[in-house]
Amino acid sequence: MTALQEAPTIVIRPVAGHIGADISGVDIAGPLAPETVQQIKDALHKYKVIFFRDQQLGHASQIAFGRQFGPLTYAHPHDEAPPDGYAEIFTVDPRRYEKRYGDDFRKQVRRRRYSYFTGWHTDVTAAVNPPAVSILRADVVPEIGGDTQWTNLQAAYEGLSPAVQAFVDGLRAEHRYGGPDSGLSRNATYSKRIEDNLLVAIHPVVRVHPVTGAKGLFVNPGFTSHIVDVSASESKAILDLLYSEITRPEYTVRFRWAPGSVAVWDNRATSHLAPTDIEHLDVQRTLHRVTVIGDVPVGPDGRESELVAGKPFTDKHVVVVDD
Repeated sequence: MTALQEAPTIVIRPVAGHIGADISGVDIAGPLAPETVQQIKDALHKYKVIFFRDQQLGHASQIAFGRQFGPLTYAHPHDEAPPDGYAEIFTVDPRRYEKRYGDDFRKQVRRRRYSYFTGWHTDVTAAVNPPAVSILRADVVPEIGGDTQWTNLQAAYEGLSPAVQAFVDGLRAEHRYGGPDSGLSRNATYSKRIEDNLLVAIHPVVRVHPVTGAKGLFVNPGFTSHIVDVSASESKAILDLLYSEITRPEYTVRFRWAPGSVAVWDNRATSHLAPTDIEHLDVQRTLHRVTVIGDVPVGPDGRESELVAGKPFTDKHVVVVDD
Protein backbone atom coordinates (compact mmCIF):
# COMPACT_ATOMS: atom_id res chain seq x y z
CA MET A 1 0.00 0.00 0.00
CA THR A 2 1.30 3.46 -0.93
CA ALA A 3 1.52 5.78 2.04
CA LEU A 4 -0.24 9.12 1.93
CA GLN A 5 2.01 12.09 1.40
CA GLU A 6 2.31 14.27 4.45
CA ALA A 7 0.28 17.43 4.04
CA PRO A 8 2.76 19.79 2.36
CA THR A 9 2.75 23.54 2.45
CA ILE A 10 1.40 24.09 -1.01
CA VAL A 11 1.84 27.44 -2.70
CA ILE A 12 -1.14 28.98 -4.52
CA ARG A 13 -0.39 31.94 -6.78
CA PRO A 14 -3.19 33.72 -8.67
CA VAL A 15 -2.22 34.38 -12.29
CA ALA A 16 -5.03 36.62 -13.61
CA GLY A 17 -7.49 39.12 -12.15
CA HIS A 18 -10.65 37.01 -12.33
CA ILE A 19 -9.53 33.42 -12.91
CA GLY A 20 -6.65 30.99 -12.62
CA ALA A 21 -3.94 30.05 -10.13
CA ASP A 22 -0.66 28.14 -10.22
CA ILE A 23 -0.21 25.53 -7.49
CA SER A 24 3.26 24.30 -6.54
CA GLY A 25 4.79 22.36 -3.68
CA VAL A 26 2.76 19.20 -4.23
CA ASP A 27 3.26 15.96 -6.17
CA ILE A 28 -0.16 14.95 -7.46
CA ALA A 29 1.05 11.61 -8.85
CA GLY A 30 0.60 9.83 -5.52
CA PRO A 31 -2.06 9.64 -2.80
CA LEU A 32 -2.62 12.98 -1.10
CA ALA A 33 -3.47 13.79 2.48
CA PRO A 34 -7.12 14.80 2.99
CA GLU A 35 -6.02 18.30 4.03
CA THR A 36 -4.12 18.73 0.79
CA VAL A 37 -7.06 17.53 -1.32
CA GLN A 38 -9.30 20.03 0.46
CA GLN A 39 -6.81 22.85 -0.15
CA ILE A 40 -6.79 22.02 -3.85
CA LYS A 41 -10.60 21.85 -4.00
CA ASP A 42 -10.91 25.18 -2.19
CA ALA A 43 -8.46 26.75 -4.67
CA LEU A 44 -10.45 25.30 -7.56
CA HIS A 45 -13.71 26.80 -6.30
CA LYS A 46 -12.05 30.18 -5.76
CA TYR A 47 -9.96 30.44 -8.93
CA LYS A 48 -12.05 28.21 -11.27
CA VAL A 49 -8.98 26.72 -13.02
CA ILE A 50 -5.73 25.67 -11.37
CA PHE A 51 -2.42 24.71 -12.94
CA PHE A 52 0.32 22.27 -11.88
CA ARG A 53 3.77 22.07 -13.50
CA ASP A 54 6.35 19.32 -13.91
CA GLN A 55 4.10 16.49 -12.80
CA GLN A 56 4.95 12.85 -13.61
CA LEU A 57 1.52 11.40 -14.34
CA GLY A 58 0.56 8.38 -16.40
CA HIS A 59 -2.94 7.17 -17.21
CA ALA A 60 -3.34 5.30 -13.91
CA SER A 61 -2.07 8.11 -11.69
CA GLN A 62 -4.14 10.71 -13.56
CA ILE A 63 -7.23 8.59 -12.97
CA ALA A 64 -6.32 8.18 -9.29
CA PHE A 65 -5.82 11.94 -8.92
CA GLY A 66 -9.12 12.63 -10.65
CA ARG A 67 -11.03 10.27 -8.36
CA GLN A 68 -10.08 12.45 -5.40
CA PHE A 69 -12.56 14.97 -6.84
CA GLY A 70 -15.28 12.34 -7.34
CA PRO A 71 -16.25 9.36 -9.53
CA LEU A 72 -15.09 9.67 -13.14
CA THR A 73 -17.07 9.48 -16.37
CA TYR A 74 -16.35 7.28 -19.34
CA ALA A 75 -13.78 8.89 -21.65
CA HIS A 76 -16.12 10.80 -23.96
CA PRO A 77 -19.68 10.42 -25.28
CA HIS A 78 -18.41 9.55 -28.78
CA ASP A 79 -15.03 7.89 -28.16
CA GLU A 80 -15.32 4.14 -28.65
CA ALA A 81 -11.59 3.48 -28.25
CA PRO A 82 -10.01 4.92 -25.08
CA PRO A 83 -6.60 3.48 -24.16
CA ASP A 84 -6.78 -0.23 -23.31
CA GLY A 85 -7.52 -0.68 -19.63
CA TYR A 86 -8.21 3.03 -19.05
CA ALA A 87 -11.83 3.67 -19.99
CA GLU A 88 -11.78 7.04 -18.22
CA ILE A 89 -9.03 8.54 -20.43
CA PHE A 90 -9.97 10.75 -23.39
CA THR A 91 -6.96 11.52 -25.60
CA VAL A 92 -7.00 14.94 -27.25
CA ASP A 93 -5.07 14.61 -30.52
CA PRO A 94 -6.50 15.59 -33.95
CA ARG A 95 -4.56 12.77 -35.58
CA ARG A 96 -6.86 10.25 -33.88
CA TYR A 97 -9.84 11.78 -35.66
CA GLU A 98 -8.09 11.87 -39.00
CA LYS A 99 -7.27 8.18 -38.65
CA ARG A 100 -10.85 7.34 -37.68
CA TYR A 101 -12.86 9.68 -39.92
CA GLY A 102 -10.57 10.52 -42.84
CA ASP A 103 -8.10 13.19 -43.91
CA ASP A 104 -10.81 15.80 -44.52
CA PHE A 105 -11.95 15.83 -40.88
CA ARG A 106 -9.60 18.58 -39.66
CA LYS A 107 -10.05 20.61 -42.85
CA GLN A 108 -13.80 20.72 -42.32
CA VAL A 109 -13.45 21.65 -38.65
CA ARG A 110 -10.95 24.40 -39.52
CA ARG A 111 -13.20 25.80 -42.24
CA ARG A 112 -16.21 25.99 -39.92
CA ARG A 113 -14.21 27.32 -36.99
CA TYR A 114 -12.84 30.22 -38.99
CA SER A 115 -16.27 31.10 -40.33
CA TYR A 116 -18.69 31.46 -37.42
CA PHE A 117 -17.79 29.12 -34.53
CA THR A 118 -15.78 30.86 -31.81
CA GLY A 119 -14.53 27.62 -30.27
CA TRP A 120 -15.50 28.54 -26.70
CA HIS A 121 -17.25 25.66 -24.92
CA THR A 122 -17.94 23.98 -21.60
CA ASP A 123 -17.37 20.23 -21.67
CA VAL A 124 -20.34 18.04 -22.66
CA THR A 125 -23.12 20.45 -21.66
CA ALA A 126 -25.37 18.54 -24.06
CA ALA A 127 -25.65 15.96 -21.26
CA VAL A 128 -28.26 16.51 -18.58
CA ASN A 129 -25.45 16.23 -16.00
CA PRO A 130 -22.35 17.82 -17.57
CA PRO A 131 -19.01 16.90 -15.97
CA ALA A 132 -18.28 18.71 -12.72
CA VAL A 133 -14.49 18.90 -13.08
CA SER A 134 -12.12 18.32 -15.99
CA ILE A 135 -8.45 17.36 -15.58
CA LEU A 136 -6.15 17.67 -18.61
CA ARG A 137 -2.47 16.72 -18.68
CA ALA A 138 0.06 17.46 -21.38
CA ASP A 139 1.91 14.56 -22.95
CA VAL A 140 3.40 15.97 -26.17
CA VAL A 141 3.04 19.68 -26.94
CA PRO A 142 4.58 21.95 -29.60
CA GLU A 143 7.38 24.34 -28.77
CA ILE A 144 5.29 27.21 -30.10
CA GLY A 145 1.55 27.80 -29.96
CA GLY A 146 -1.13 25.48 -28.65
CA ASP A 147 -2.17 27.51 -25.58
CA THR A 148 -5.59 27.00 -23.97
CA GLN A 149 -7.75 29.81 -22.55
CA TRP A 150 -10.44 29.72 -19.86
CA THR A 151 -13.09 32.26 -18.89
CA ASN A 152 -14.92 32.79 -15.60
CA LEU A 153 -18.68 32.40 -16.18
CA GLN A 154 -19.51 33.64 -12.69
CA ALA A 155 -17.58 36.86 -13.23
CA ALA A 156 -19.36 37.26 -16.57
CA TYR A 157 -22.74 37.01 -14.84
CA GLU A 158 -21.68 39.46 -12.14
CA GLY A 159 -20.62 41.89 -14.87
CA LEU A 160 -24.17 42.15 -16.19
CA SER A 161 -26.41 44.96 -15.01
CA PRO A 162 -28.97 43.96 -12.33
CA ALA A 163 -31.82 44.33 -14.81
CA VAL A 164 -30.21 41.94 -17.29
CA GLN A 165 -29.31 39.52 -14.50
CA ALA A 166 -32.96 39.43 -13.44
CA PHE A 167 -34.00 38.83 -17.06
CA VAL A 168 -31.63 35.93 -17.77
CA ASP A 169 -32.24 34.34 -14.35
CA GLY A 170 -35.51 32.96 -15.68
CA LEU A 171 -34.34 31.77 -19.11
CA ARG A 172 -33.58 28.23 -20.24
CA ALA A 173 -31.65 26.99 -23.25
CA GLU A 174 -31.25 23.82 -25.27
CA HIS A 175 -27.78 22.29 -25.44
CA ARG A 176 -27.16 19.84 -28.27
CA TYR A 177 -24.07 17.86 -29.28
CA GLY A 178 -23.29 18.54 -32.93
CA GLY A 179 -25.79 21.31 -33.53
CA PRO A 180 -25.61 23.51 -36.65
CA ASP A 181 -23.43 26.14 -34.93
CA SER A 182 -21.18 23.69 -33.07
CA GLY A 183 -18.24 23.97 -35.45
CA LEU A 184 -17.95 20.19 -35.62
CA SER A 185 -17.08 18.45 -38.85
CA ARG A 186 -19.88 17.55 -41.24
CA ASN A 187 -17.97 14.38 -42.09
CA ALA A 188 -20.70 11.79 -42.83
CA THR A 189 -19.26 9.09 -40.59
CA TYR A 190 -18.77 11.45 -37.67
CA SER A 191 -22.21 13.00 -38.12
CA LYS A 192 -23.75 9.53 -37.97
CA ARG A 193 -21.80 8.78 -34.80
CA ILE A 194 -23.28 11.91 -33.20
CA GLU A 195 -26.83 11.02 -34.27
CA ASP A 196 -26.45 7.45 -33.01
CA ASN A 197 -25.30 8.79 -29.63
CA LEU A 198 -27.53 11.85 -29.43
CA LEU A 199 -27.25 14.08 -26.38
CA VAL A 200 -29.72 16.93 -25.86
CA ALA A 201 -30.66 18.72 -22.63
CA ILE A 202 -32.38 21.92 -21.55
CA HIS A 203 -30.42 23.85 -18.92
CA PRO A 204 -30.98 27.08 -17.01
CA VAL A 205 -29.16 30.00 -18.65
CA VAL A 206 -27.92 30.90 -15.16
CA ARG A 207 -26.61 28.07 -13.01
CA VAL A 208 -26.31 28.08 -9.23
CA HIS A 209 -23.05 26.42 -8.23
CA PRO A 210 -23.81 23.39 -6.02
CA VAL A 211 -20.86 24.03 -3.69
CA THR A 212 -20.43 27.81 -3.48
CA GLY A 213 -23.97 28.93 -4.29
CA ALA A 214 -22.61 31.50 -6.75
CA LYS A 215 -24.55 32.28 -9.92
CA GLY A 216 -22.88 31.94 -13.30
CA LEU A 217 -23.88 32.05 -16.94
CA PHE A 218 -24.33 28.56 -18.34
CA VAL A 219 -24.39 28.97 -22.12
CA ASN A 220 -21.59 28.37 -24.59
CA PRO A 221 -21.22 28.58 -28.39
CA GLY A 222 -20.05 24.98 -28.64
CA PHE A 223 -23.24 23.31 -27.40
CA THR A 224 -26.03 25.83 -26.82
CA SER A 225 -28.41 25.68 -29.77
CA HIS A 226 -31.05 28.23 -28.73
CA ILE A 227 -32.98 29.87 -25.91
CA VAL A 228 -36.31 28.09 -25.46
CA ASP A 229 -39.73 29.80 -25.49
CA VAL A 230 -38.53 32.82 -27.50
CA SER A 231 -38.30 33.49 -31.24
CA ALA A 232 -35.23 32.56 -33.25
CA SER A 233 -34.22 36.20 -33.68
CA GLU A 234 -34.69 36.89 -29.97
CA SER A 235 -32.65 33.80 -29.09
CA LYS A 236 -29.79 34.92 -31.31
CA ALA A 237 -29.80 38.43 -29.86
CA ILE A 238 -29.76 37.12 -26.28
CA LEU A 239 -27.01 34.59 -26.94
CA ASP A 240 -24.90 37.12 -28.84
CA LEU A 241 -25.12 39.43 -25.83
CA LEU A 242 -24.14 36.67 -23.39
CA TYR A 243 -21.36 35.30 -25.61
CA SER A 244 -19.82 38.75 -25.90
CA GLU A 245 -19.89 38.96 -22.12
CA ILE A 246 -18.34 35.55 -21.36
CA THR A 247 -15.47 36.14 -23.81
CA ARG A 248 -14.42 39.53 -22.49
CA PRO A 249 -10.60 39.39 -22.10
CA GLU A 250 -10.65 40.55 -18.48
CA TYR A 251 -12.48 37.38 -17.44
CA THR A 252 -9.96 35.06 -19.09
CA VAL A 253 -6.62 33.38 -18.46
CA ARG A 254 -4.24 31.83 -21.00
CA PHE A 255 -2.08 28.80 -20.21
CA ARG A 256 1.17 27.82 -21.89
CA TRP A 257 1.55 24.03 -21.91
CA ALA A 258 4.73 22.04 -21.34
CA PRO A 259 5.19 18.28 -20.88
CA GLY A 260 4.01 17.43 -17.38
CA SER A 261 1.61 20.37 -17.14
CA VAL A 262 -1.81 19.65 -15.65
CA ALA A 263 -4.88 21.90 -15.71
CA VAL A 264 -7.89 21.29 -13.49
CA TRP A 265 -11.02 23.35 -14.09
CA ASP A 266 -14.47 23.69 -12.61
CA ASN A 267 -16.66 22.82 -15.57
CA ARG A 268 -19.67 24.30 -13.74
CA ALA A 269 -18.15 27.80 -13.69
CA THR A 270 -15.96 28.07 -16.80
CA SER A 271 -15.78 27.80 -20.56
CA HIS A 272 -12.53 27.22 -22.41
CA LEU A 273 -11.05 27.76 -25.84
CA ALA A 274 -8.93 25.14 -27.59
CA PRO A 275 -6.02 26.50 -29.65
CA THR A 276 -6.48 27.54 -33.26
CA ASP A 277 -2.98 28.84 -33.90
CA ILE A 278 -1.24 25.56 -34.83
CA GLU A 279 -3.53 24.22 -37.57
CA HIS A 280 -1.05 25.34 -40.24
CA LEU A 281 1.97 23.84 -38.47
CA ASP A 282 3.21 20.27 -38.75
CA VAL A 283 3.34 19.66 -35.00
CA GLN A 284 2.05 17.09 -32.55
CA ARG A 285 -0.16 18.03 -29.61
CA THR A 286 -1.32 15.14 -27.42
CA LEU A 287 -3.07 15.62 -24.10
CA HIS A 288 -5.15 13.30 -21.92
CA ARG A 289 -8.32 14.21 -20.03
CA VAL A 290 -10.48 12.71 -17.31
CA THR A 291 -13.78 14.20 -16.14
CA VAL A 292 -15.68 13.95 -12.87
CA ILE A 293 -19.33 12.89 -13.06
CA GLY A 294 -21.49 15.98 -12.71
CA ASP A 295 -24.72 16.85 -11.00
CA VAL A 296 -27.86 18.11 -12.72
CA PRO A 297 -27.70 21.94 -13.00
CA VAL A 298 -30.18 24.04 -11.04
CA GLY A 299 -31.29 27.57 -11.88
CA PRO A 300 -31.98 30.50 -9.53
CA ASP A 301 -35.66 29.48 -9.50
CA GLY A 302 -34.80 25.99 -8.24
CA ARG A 303 -35.69 24.27 -11.52
CA GLU A 304 -33.38 21.47 -12.62
CA SER A 305 -32.19 20.75 -16.14
CA GLU A 306 -34.30 18.47 -18.32
CA LEU A 307 -33.17 15.44 -20.32
CA VAL A 308 -34.34 15.60 -23.95
CA ALA A 309 -32.28 12.85 -25.60
CA GLY A 310 -29.65 10.37 -24.45
CA LYS A 311 -28.80 9.36 -20.90
CA PRO A 312 -26.90 10.97 -18.03
CA PHE A 313 -23.14 10.95 -18.68
CA THR A 314 -21.55 8.51 -16.22
CA ASP A 315 -18.97 5.74 -16.00
CA LYS A 316 -21.61 3.39 -17.46
CA HIS A 317 -21.72 5.21 -20.79
CA VAL A 318 -21.70 2.96 -23.89
CA VAL A 319 -20.92 4.35 -27.35
CA VAL A 320 -23.16 3.11 -30.14
CA VAL A 321 -20.98 2.13 -33.12
CA ASP A 322 -22.87 1.31 -36.31
CA ASP A 323 -20.86 2.54 -39.28
